[in-house]
Amino acid sequence: MSSHQGIEGLPNSGGGKIIAVHLNYPSRAAQRGRTPEHPSYFLKPWSSVSGTGGTVERPAGAELLAFEGEIAIIIGTAARRIRVEDAWQHVSGVTAANDFGLYDLRSADKGSNLRSKGGDGYTPLGPSVIPAEQIDPAALRVRTWVNGVVVQDDTSDTLLFPFAQLIADLSQLATLEPGDVILTGTPAGSSVVVPGDVVEVEVDAPSAPGTPTSGRLVTTVVEGTEPFGGFGAKPAVDDHQRIEAWGDAAAAGLPAPAEPPTAASPAEPLDPAVAEQLASVSTATLSAKLRARGYTEVFVEGVHASRPGPRMVGVARTLRFVAYRPDLFAERGNGFNAQKRIFDTVESGEVIVIEARGERGTGTVGDVLALRAQQRGAAGVVTDGGIRDAEQVAAFDLPTFSQGPHPSVLGRRHVPWEIDVAITCGGATVLPGDVIVGDGDGVIAIPRALAAEVAAEAVVQEAEDAWIAEQVRGGAAVDGLFPLNAEWRARYESEQGR
Repeated sequence: MSSHQGIEGLPNSGGGKIIAVHLNYPSRAAQRGRTPEHPSYFLKPWSSVSGTGGTVERPAGAELLAFEGEIAIIIGTAARRIRVEDAWQHVSGVTAANDFGLYDLRSADKGSNLRSKGGDGYTPLGPSVIPAEQIDPAALRVRTWVNGVVVQDDTSDTLLFPFAQLIADLSQLATLEPGDVILTGTPAGSSVVVPGDVVEVEVDAPSAPGTPTSGRLVTTVVEGTEPFGGFGAKPAVDDHQRIEAWGDAAAAGLPAPAEPPTAASPAEPLDPAVAEQLASVSTATLSAKLRARGYTEVFVEGVHASRPGPRMVGVARTLRFVAYRPDLFAERGNGFNAQKRIFDTVESGEVIVIEARGERGTGTVGDVLALRAQQRGAAGVVTDGGIRDAEQVAAFDLPTFSQGPHPSVLGRRHVPWEIDVAITCGGATVLPGDVIVGDGDGVIAIPRALAAEVAAEAVVQEAEDAWIAEQVRGGAAVDGLFPLNAEWRARYESEQGR
């Protein structure tokens, strides 16, 4: 049903813009497992609008028709490039909305939501508009009932992006005109409805004088009888869409999906004395001491310091990227993903080591995350991929090693997958808790159990090397001196008082 009958106070009955926000309530963001940094939007056609008492069709052959009770903002005066503090002046009122969606057609939309949310009757509004001057925009309540049972109940003071921010943001690019409608997001509780279900949505202002209300927006779900033709995408669902539509796996009658890995318990901090020894010796010397023990693949190949000078010593925390795939990025790339988790949980004295498969064609860390690591006291960052915002990162007091700069973001080549697991970075296997040392020659990974003895031996070796260098500066030939033969060693040990 696409009749506008019963929507009192809606000024634009001839068609306008319906702009919907993807995620805006923390409760819904938590349900989705991602919290956006900025609002994002999609359009719904005016032909999808209906009023109270109407019906919404679940098409023949479809399974997952879901409701979303929302607060709808109605624009009263044109708004273009306005300030946040002036935004509410352009609102004539608010009303109840139900942003119905058919998850069976999400795969056909490629992000537009036109087919999944644009059907006739998929945007009920009303029945009455609450004048904007009667209410505090941060003191509204939205509730949804299915067959008389409350399933959604939330308030506008919890929004991630307040109404004024949405209006100002949208007005930066497009003129908001009188009668345009902004659907401001749905709280947790959205789920699937079936033919025969009755969905009601109400928006009110409990703290305002007289408790102004939109009244109940009532919609009945009916079964479609006309099958989809063979000239477009047909309904198709999988378990991922079932979980998204129902709200969680249990409601969809499915086993819970595997949780993404979380951070392991932090490794024991490195002994300060060992750390001091490691900071005083070169990766070249450490490499030689490890090679003598049969460890030949400990050097992280191909990485270089963002700026010369600082040395890096710390305990490894690991992050693994897998190669980009759209479905995997949709599942693991958004919200508080593995990449953000490790930069937000790294501790003082730890080095974030990133496996990027040697793919330098996109950034794997940028200025914001590097700054976060610095603020948490991280000892450094190592990636065998690229680095974004290279000049800014180089200016931080945080040693960073990479294959070089690249401006692109993760979604070009990588999916952040898991943290605190064994990885291979630049050809070197790195375990959480391994000791990472970096200098002008590059980066080396030392098995934790060997760190103390290798450090002690390296200190002894570099003292010997320094003595040899003094002899060369005094005119001695290197034959027999480097390495020390018996005669030179006896002289060295004599001078050292051994």
